[in-house]
Amino acid sequence: MLAIPASLAAQKHHQYQLVDMGTLGGPASYSSSQGGGAQVINNQGMLAGYADTSTPDPFAPNCANPDCFVSHTFRWRDGALTDLGAIADSSSFTAINDLGWIAGGSGNGLIDPLTGFPESVAVIWEGDQPINLGTLEGGYESYATSLNDSGQVVGFAGNLVSDPFFGTQVRTFLWEKGTMQDLGTLGGPDSPPAENTTINESGQVAGSSFTNSIPNPVTGIPTLDPFLWEEGNGMTDLGTLGGTAGAPNAMNNRGQIAGASNMPGDLTSHPFLWDRKTGIKDLGTLGGDTGFVDMINDAGDVVGKADLPGSQLHDGFLWRNGKMTDLGTLAGDPCTRANWINAQRQIVGNSSDCTIPFHAILWENGGPPIDLNTLIPPNSSLQLTNALGINDRGEIAGRGLPAGCQLVDVDFCGHAFLLIPCGHDHPNGKECEDNPGDLAPVTQRPMVMTPHSPAPNERVAPFRIPLVRGYRTDRGGA
Repeated sequence: MLAIPASLAAQKHHQYQLVDMGTLGGPASYSSSQGGGAQVINNQGMLAGYADTSTPDPFAPNCANPDCFVSHTFRWRDGALTDLGAIADSSSFTAINDLGWIAGGSGNGLIDPLTGFPESVAVIWEGDQPINLGTLEGGYESYATSLNDSGQVVGFAGNLVSDPFFGTQVRTFLWEKGTMQDLGTLGGPDSPPAENTTINESGQVAGSSFTNSIPNPVTGIPTLDPFLWEEGNGMTDLGTLGGTAGAPNAMNNRGQIAGASNMPGDLTSHPFLWDRKTGIKDLGTLGGDTGFVDMINDAGDVVGKADLPGSQLHDGFLWRNGKMTDLGTLAGDPCTRANWINAQRQIVGNSSDCTIPFHAILWENGGPPIDLNTLIPPNSSLQLTNALGINDRGEIAGRGLPAGCQLVDVDFCGHAFLLIPCGHDHPNGKECEDNPGDLAPVTQRPMVMTPHSPAPNERVAPFRIPLVRGYRTDRGGA
């Protein structure tokens, strides 16, 4: 535990109204399929996600979701949940912009002849119907990962050029006003997503690309470097911290890019920050081998997780003005992770056993982590396990466990949630009032740890390139 001054330890926090998103008739609802670093709630209080319907996946066992139910993307706005449907069978969500446009992917009812799995294509929802963004040169699949308020969308897509790594080449795309543009590569055949391919409000794109076609002996793939793409300048290779793999996870509106890079030898990885003046900078760890970035705000504050000495435990960190600060842990939980930071430097994340998130947590005002379960009404419908995003109004999005859902089965029965701060000073906070006294007690269900069947591969998985540790395919891990 961090040593926290008594004045901070005694500080008061908002109470919250909990909105349980439920499902669309099936057992589970989800946040972004991108995991950390994706915007799941915008600054107008609109939340997006995707949820199971009651329809079994017709392509089982090659399912789009772990529980093999058809899912649809949804939008929550002003108390109303809207099923946004799909082109065919399932759809999923990655990011939402401040206009309420939503990016993601949808099945198209066809089978990819290369993989034998159902095809998925990039889509956006400008209104309540999915718009198919297509693929590159007749390729079979695509996926949208991020979008800005100008309506520009980025993601990755296949073409029909033969490729030894993915069957056909996979490229980063920029879509705008009905046209999908191939952004090219850094010299290799592919520019696939190693983490998050993202775009800022200036139209700058951050992604990752192979620099050649020669697999490295440790990683098994060609050298993979992060890049910055700009209109008129093309791709700029950002380099790595000495290893042969690096990728961005977040970019701010100043063009600063934060991500992770393998170190020399490719056995460990560190978080990095790149900007035009200083180039790529190693942010270090908390004394252990590895670290990982989840988010950077427009002030250049970076959050994520980093190993402690011994590299068996990790804590959430805040990197600011050249210094990495250990954000500490909750009593009883060995690890934490910071998933998002807003303009007010409120940080949300999770507390865990270092593998599975146990408690959704909040850091604010320089204080220790607060279990968000203590800030909602006792006996609420969910136990909050993971906070994935917080907007500039202080509204928090994440996932939790309904009664009867076991911790290890969160992807099979967990629910997306929204927390709205109480108080008359908040646009949506008039239905509840802050408690002027001590933090509300929380009634927690016991965390039952039981094995379950492995989840089928998600559609995006074949395109992903893992970095050393740090990389995950879940929806916001520990």
